[in-house]
Amino acid sequence: MKKMIRNLILPCFFSVVIFGVFVCGFYLGIEQGITEGMLKTSPVKDMDFSLFWETYHTLEEKFVDPDKMHDNSKLIYGAISGMVSSLDDPYTIFLDPKESKRFLDDVSGSFEGVGMEIGIRETQLQVIAPLENTPAQRAGLRAGDYIVKIEDVYTQDITIDEAVDLIRGPKNTEVVLTIFRKAWDKTKEFTITRNVIEIPSLKLEFIENDIAHLRLYHFSQKANYDFKEAAIEIINSDAQKIILDLRNNPGGYLQIAQDIAGWFLEKGQVVTIEDFGQEKESKEYLAKGNSKLIHYPVVVLINQGSASGSEILAGALRDNRDIKIIGEQSFGKGSVQELKKLSDGSSLKVTIAKWLTPNGDFITDIGLAPDIEIEITDEDYENEKDPQLEKAIEVITEM
Repeated sequence: MKKMIRNLILPCFFSVVIFGVFVCGFYLGIEQGITEGMLKTSPVKDMDFSLFWETYHTLEEKFVDPDKMHDNSKLIYGAISGMVSSLDDPYTIFLDPKESKRFLDDVSGSFEGVGMEIGIRETQLQVIAPLENTPAQRAGLRAGDYIVKIEDVYTQDITIDEAVDLIRGPKNTEVVLTIFRKAWDKTKEFTITRNVIEIPSLKLEFIENDIAHLRLYHFSQKANYDFKEAAIEIINSDAQKIILDLRNNPGGYLQIAQDIAGWFLEKGQVVTIEDFGQEKESKEYLAKGNSKLIHYPVVVLINQGSASGSEILAGALRDNRDIKIIGEQSFGKGSVQELKKLSDGSSLKVTIAKWLTPNGDFITDIGLAPDIEIEITDEDYENEKDPQLEKAIEVITEM
């Protein structure tokens, strides 16, 4: 289990259903924190803490409610949180002991919520992807929607963890989200009833007998087994071509994405590169699979809800096989986080690296641009039309 958790990549978002399970580029490399003794003997170079203590003593002397100064842990946690947030990285986060325990419990449990992946982009809380067959999807939320308010709380400058706390809740309770969509003139309220979230890993359909439409919803542990079953079914069918649909797939385990890439690539081809920056040596993740699907013509579908593991897989197929990508610009989550356990039970989730495509292109804040850009309009949704899939069928039919 620990080995699998260390390879969790869903490029670091926090699902309001499965808080932490879909965190692409996430390493749960739990290390014991610095002890008190180490702190005393390891002064920080070139840092002057006199201003901190000057502020503290001024508060102690003058603050109108001195009883609030007696909670030392709260003061320390607040100071640490401020230091971490000053780095302006939404995925580098301090978790106090209570938050840390919840995060670790969530990684290995089942949860109740609304069923969507959220992230912060350009300082605004955003829906990365409503997950398949969940309350969020049934309510009509879409990838790219901006979450302006959660109940009565405005989300400007909110952290992902704070948003998760507000959105999640017990089954059969409601949460009101105020949403803005680029196609709208004003915001709209969505009242969503929370539920137990169960998400399928994939869905396989055959189009005109010779086209396999394989939709991957996320890279969970179960997805590896399910993909193998689907691949065998494709091989034993009359299908000659594959549409790999990664829309609204927010990521999952890196190892699963790597294994699935191995069905489409030659053994030893680069799936993704982990860049640690600062002239540190990068690490390549290579295809290790059986290459059973390498001779099938393939096109890939992505949208704004395709993130992390989806971007890694799509980028690997395009860079190695020149496979066409159809749809919309992907989200752009390509950083790697490690969770470090600190001495009092709190934790620091810190960005340690960034994912690159095999050709060395950054994913973070950029995403993947489709070779053929096709949007789905509100009118398309209302009429249950899918012009992206239609275009994929058109393109692959000509292969």
